[in-house]
Amino acid sequence: MSIQSLYEAWLSCPAMPEELLSDLRSMDDAAKNDSFYRNLAFGTGGLRGVLGAGTNRMNLFTVLRATRGLGAYLKETCAAPSVALSCDSRIHSRDFVELTAAALAEMGIRVYLYPKLQPTPMLSFAVRHLGCSAGVMVTASHNPAKFNGYKVYGSDGCQITLEAADRITGFIDRQPMLADVLPDFDRALASGVVSYITEETIEAYYQQILTLRVHPVDEPLHVVYSPLNGAGNIPVREILRRMGNIRVDVVEEQENPDGHFPTCPYPNPEIREAMDLAIRKCVETGADFCFATDPDSDRMGAGVRVGDNVVLITGNEMGVLMLDYLSRNKKPASGLPPVAVKTIVSTNMADALCEKRGIELKNVLTGFKFICEQIHFLDEKGQTDRFLFGFEESYGYLSGTFVRDKDAVNAALLLCEMAANLKAEGKTLLDRLQELREEFGYFAQKTLTFQYEGQDGAARMQQIMEGLRRPLADFEAPLLRTARRVDYLRDETGLPKSDVMEFNLENGQKFIVRPSGTEPKLKAYLFSRGADQPAAMEALAALEPLVSGLCG
Repeated sequence: MSIQSLYEAWLSCPAMPEELLSDLRSMDDAAKNDSFYRNLAFGTGGLRGVLGAGTNRMNLFTVLRATRGLGAYLKETCAAPSVALSCDSRIHSRDFVELTAAALAEMGIRVYLYPKLQPTPMLSFAVRHLGCSAGVMVTASHNPAKFNGYKVYGSDGCQITLEAADRITGFIDRQPMLADVLPDFDRALASGVVSYITEETIEAYYQQILTLRVHPVDEPLHVVYSPLNGAGNIPVREILRRMGNIRVDVVEEQENPDGHFPTCPYPNPEIREAMDLAIRKCVETGADFCFATDPDSDRMGAGVRVGDNVVLITGNEMGVLMLDYLSRNKKPASGLPPVAVKTIVSTNMADALCEKRGIELKNVLTGFKFICEQIHFLDEKGQTDRFLFGFEESYGYLSGTFVRDKDAVNAALLLCEMAANLKAEGKTLLDRLQELREEFGYFAQKTLTFQYEGQDGAARMQQIMEGLRRPLADFEAPLLRTARRVDYLRDETGLPKSDVMEFNLENGQKFIVRPSGTEPKLKAYLFSRGADQPAAMEALAALEPLVSGLCG
């Protein structure tokens, strides 16, 4: 069907809400093309896209189609399927999750829905706690306000596998894109097929989080916290309240749920701009440090106050700090070596630490589902107690096994307990980080992001990735001609095939390039090591123009 035909079908659909009709009527030819040139892709991360009308947008109809495909898959693979649902504070998140509940109920699938917004990790927990066949979290994580998404989880509480995503996609493809009437949530709720998740599940999650404490101390700690107008506000503050020694000042402008994210256009704690209000309040109040969680509260970023300034800690640095803290305070009951897991794009400083501490470190592909897959492998061996910690450079951390995704509530507890221990010794997180650098070496890392929107952008990203696969002798830069290259799509690496290219250079520098799985971006990860931190940063800076030339 042509783009114009699709457009006209949407324009004449009797169930089309006025908001989407207005969007359709305002489209010029370029907007029509971008909105209808493809169906929004469904993968291991589910759906994610810009809000609006069209087959390539997040809206009631793309959500309904995905839900009916998921429901058909569950009915074929489960005897009595059930699904847990949650959503964050994003625009239309509640509309999408209630539509999902109603559509599944129409198919006779039992639904458990959180009555209010709850973080992604609490959805993962509910899937396991309630014994559900699957879970859906309506969120676009840390993306700008114009995005929303639909993350699907398996019965193990992990994001679905590639195989499951492919099968679900097959069922989605058989569903009509439009519907004359949308499923009714109130009717589904009244029927009893949909029911609200109770306080019992929420309290069970809190109790499990509190079991992750490894060395509690009474040292008073003063922190500033921002939920970035997302779902972390209540659970994070409740856990810190129960810890008993934490004074929390909340960034008022970012306290309450607001999917427009009025104070930060990119609600990502990796970015200093998103942390700006927390930084200011930290300095004004004299707090020990500040931290923030992203809208669905699976990522956490933090910074330590040093006088009238706040030094932000990167995801890699925080991952190493937490790994160090846990390795010094927690041992598997079985006596077997503990297991840590990180992604291939995360710092090699963790490799050095694990080697010295006798920790078995597993490096996996980008995506927290691959970290949690390693927990599943330990489950199968009856060795779940060996799991110590998992992290990724993009501010995701996990130290428990009852949630199977990154968990910023878990991370907030660890951060505050670790900081309180250090404060009792007269140290800060930055002091401990410097000690670790002196012990394991000076590592530096930077992520470069290249935006490629729309159909032309997708083609350009593919062209760049293929260019990175050309014969090494064809590269202009001498460093690249002698590089050791790893192609994760075509080489045997022991990991699942993935469109990722790694270049190891003779001077000890390294970079990895991959397309983002959830955004129209190409991401490049730069690594260096030096005799001291300035030398490591200098080597990193020298690598940046080379990689920018390849990916820009």
